[in-house]
Amino acid sequence: MDEISKKLGQNIKRIREQKEMTQGDICRALNLDRGYISSIESGKRNPTLSTLKKLADALKVTVDELLK
Repeated sequence: MDEISKKLGQNIKRIREQKEMTQGDICRALNLDRGYISSIESGKRNPTLSTLKKLADALKVTVDELLK
């Protein structure tokens, strides 16, 4: 697992938890599998740019915020 994937996952999880959202909330908003979201948060999978944008929109942040 490379560092940027790990950092992205940590940021998504941190922001999601700050907004009191569950992985299920994100999955329902994006029509994605919870296992896929879990894999992104753990740094095991890399989302496409399109999915990254959808994640940012669902969390109401910019893509930049997810990548910091």
